[in-house]
Amino acid sequence: MYYSEDIIEQVRTENDILDVIGDYVKLQKKGSSYFGLCPFHNEKSPSFSVSPQKQMYYCFGCGEGGNVISFLMKYENYTFVEALQVLANRAGIELPQMEYSKEAKKEKDLKSKIIEINTEAAKYFHYLLKSERGKTAYAYLKNRQLSDETIVQFGLGYSDKYSNNLYRYLKSKGYQDQELRETGLFTFDEKRGVTDKFWNRVMFPIMDANNRVIAFGGRVMGDAKPKYLNSPETKVFDKSRNLYGLNEARSSRENYMLICEGYMDVISLHQAGFKNAVAALGTAFTSRHAILIKRYVKEVVLTFDSDEAGIKAALRAIPYLKDAGLSVRVLNMKPYKDPDEFIKNLGKEAYEKRIAEAVNFFLFEVGVKQSSFHLNDPQEKTQFHNLVAEMLLEFEDEMERQNYLEAVCETYQISKEGLSKLVRKKGLAYVGRKEKISEPEPKKKTGEQKEDAAIRTQRILLAYLLDRTQWFEKVSEVLSPQDFVDPFYQKVATLFWEQMELGQANPAQIMNYFEDEEEHKKVAELFVSPIQADLTMEQLERAVNDAVYRIKKAGLEHRAQNASDISELQQIIKQQNELQKIHIRLQ
Repeated sequence: MYYSEDIIEQVRTENDILDVIGDYVKLQKKGSSYFGLCPFHNEKSPSFSVSPQKQMYYCFGCGEGGNVISFLMKYENYTFVEALQVLANRAGIELPQMEYSKEAKKEKDLKSKIIEINTEAAKYFHYLLKSERGKTAYAYLKNRQLSDETIVQFGLGYSDKYSNNLYRYLKSKGYQDQELRETGLFTFDEKRGVTDKFWNRVMFPIMDANNRVIAFGGRVMGDAKPKYLNSPETKVFDKSRNLYGLNEARSSRENYMLICEGYMDVISLHQAGFKNAVAALGTAFTSRHAILIKRYVKEVVLTFDSDEAGIKAALRAIPYLKDAGLSVRVLNMKPYKDPDEFIKNLGKEAYEKRIAEAVNFFLFEVGVKQSSFHLNDPQEKTQFHNLVAEMLLEFEDEMERQNYLEAVCETYQISKEGLSKLVRKKGLAYVGRKEKISEPEPKKKTGEQKEDAAIRTQRILLAYLLDRTQWFEKVSEVLSPQDFVDPFYQKVATLFWEQMELGQANPAQIMNYFEDEEEHKKVAELFVSPIQADLTMEQLERAVNDAVYRIKKAGLEHRAQNASDISELQQIIKQQNELQKIHIRLQ
């Protein structure tokens, strides 16, 4: 689909990048930029930067970068068109009538077809559940004390015991193998033919936030393995971007969400009246799950299984939730294993009481650690206190650290003064160790060094000119976009030169001319190169002149190698001789 450059730029400029990314990432201001933990890779120290001035983001850790449109494309797995439509709706902009390119229309049609087939499969599974063939599965759900209303609400179903039953049904509906292959519902094998991925299982349709069937989970009837099976990832299904039950929970009036481990936990809680329960989809809880939840609530209560595996899962999830800016509490389910079992035995009111008593995440973590110490033994008690002091150092804000310290002291009868001194002592030791750590950078091969130096020179110059637009006039007297040898950088320079000549530096707009994700990263990297603020004017002038010289020299060498006649070559040689005399005065 094609939109005019003007409408694309209108949508981009009316969606401030800081506001949009702030809905996904917890950001803190540092200098002129904002920093947070990167949503595209796991990290402990923030290296993800957002520049309100440049309207761009860039991660110094993994290299992801772009403008507000490319952020949505990357994070939400949107096409360019889908991202533009979401941002247009956000800004109240009415987009003109769409015209699809051949590729965009093919991609859109494929996604629509997958969802259509999934919906048809969900209807068929539900039909089988209520038929004679599904009586065992239906009895299983009734034994789990699910009402017919709940079964319908969640669209539960049954996949037949014959291993190609769904395939034959969908073929009878006119669907082609090429379409069915994309759904992840079938295994295509040259020898065995086509078989259903799910058979003889209770089926749990997985919906996205807009109630579209994007995948399935299946619980086996019998002793076959695995006990639970989930759809593979497809064009419409990404496990890390979806949560089971979110389509229902997002409209809950509660200001928090209950996070469970499994399908049945979510369903049982919803049936009991807890409409704000969700669960990860057959995968470990991730930062993307946490950011997804942050869109709807500010607090979560973890209600994972009470066994060792559930405790470990909770400990793994807490950092992601905390980094997303969510308030985190942990519910104690003992003596029962999971929410489903708890509700069946003690009921809704008892569970509500447990929610009210859910402990703060840090006290939960301390409690888990404390269970491995015998506090009546002086040596182990000292070890426990040392461990708590180290855990408290995770809080960078002094007031926050003090609040948690007081809470721990009150819970475990620890001397506040003593623990405070221990925290300070360990903090000083930690700083000392950190200052001594210095790992040498691995040496690069000569070819890599040369390539990196050329790219770095171009990146530094463009970054300088963007930050100090008053220098452009003097630099442009010597340098032109044609001096940038690489086709990509030449295109970026051409667009940048055009903007600068109009007096409107706008690097985020340059990305509108590139559709490839890797190109977006490269543009972002060009314009967010860190500038050393402590350089003197003389040092800055020397750096700019060095960059201009290197780029001009490389450009002339390239032109010399491709000169078409002797007169052109002579002209290039003359410019090469004059190159030594060039010196740009920036003051």
